[in-house]
Amino acid sequence: MATPPRFSDALGHGMSDKRIDILRGIGRSGSISQAGREAGVSYKAAWQAIDTLTNLAGVPLVARAVGGAGGGGATLTPHGAQLLALAEALDAARQAVHRRWSAETAGAAGAGAGPAGVAGASAANPGAALAMTRLALRTSMRNQLPAHIERIDLQGRIARVVMQLGQSGRIAARVTEESVQLLGLAAGMPVIALCKATAVRVALAAAGTRAPRGNHLSGSVRGVARGETGDEITLALAPGLQIVGFAPPGAVARARQRVTAAVDESALVVALAG
Repeated sequence: MATPPRFSDALGHGMSDKRIDILRGIGRSGSISQAGREAGVSYKAAWQAIDTLTNLAGVPLVARAVGGAGGGGATLTPHGAQLLALAEALDAARQAVHRRWSAETAGAAGAGAGPAGVAGASAANPGAALAMTRLALRTSMRNQLPAHIERIDLQGRIARVVMQLGQSGRIAARVTEESVQLLGLAAGMPVIALCKATAVRVALAAAGTRAPRGNHLSGSVRGVARGETGDEITLALAPGLQIVGFAPPGAVARARQRVTAAVDESALVVALAG
């Protein structure tokens, strides 16, 4: 019996992600290279998008014809067409819910507070909508840190994405150039920096010592869960922001101690926040 497509997994890549744009372009033009040009990404990045979505869906989404009078091309498989139709239907439903929610919120605020209340509700809506988008992200990664991209430094085929964590300083991630293209990453964009708790190394903050290269975030201990192989430490970085990591058994003795959380740039994942 054939395994059913995992469309819900593939649709974890929202409509703002250019991977869906690549599928749409192939369906329209019958060309992977043309779809890549229309989406503003390289041919290699377009193929990476197809491979990623295919892996997530578990079924072939694109059929490629090699050679021939027209030089070859590509078409969406029936599963590829179904995935694209589902993505567009979900996006339309999502937009309808946001419009209805915004109108109801603005109306309720206006009834109780007049024009000023409407303005306040309208100003609050983008943040609330962004929070709902963040809550929709499902992952095993304990650490999900809202951030804004400060800059992107290209270093050959690798891009170093430097992000601002509000009052908690900066954090950087190393991703491929293709990932920057497919996600449309740019300075000023809201994103989420993700990392596993097991990738975060916690140590007591040493006064007067210079931190080595990499990400080092300072904070105070909120909680300690003892373990034989390592203690799980929760750090408060700033009001409303925390990170979880691990320290050697007994290295951190009590709450409110000043500590440093270190995480390799290659261990961080950049996710779209909206």
